[in-house]
Amino acid sequence: MIRETVDVRQLAERLSELLLVVADGNEVMLVQGEKPVARLLPPEQTIAERVPGLHRGEIWMSDDFDAPLPDSFWSGEG
Repeated sequence: MIRETVDVRQLAERLSELLLVVADGNEVMLVQGEKPVARLLPPEQTIAERVPGLHRGEIWMSDDFDAPLPDSFWSGEG
């Protein structure tokens, strides 16, 4: 949700204030004149916990995965 729109010329003098707005979970749109040029966004809050073995058996590696590729691969033929 965009809470505030700020001209980039005001950014230096209001940066601390705007960072507090963003830290509260809001978005700040930075504009140059009427043109949007950037957004200040809060960091993503959800960091999924890794679960070892969650997809065990779903990924496999071919026995020849490290075998040299045929010349036709490199030449683009066939």
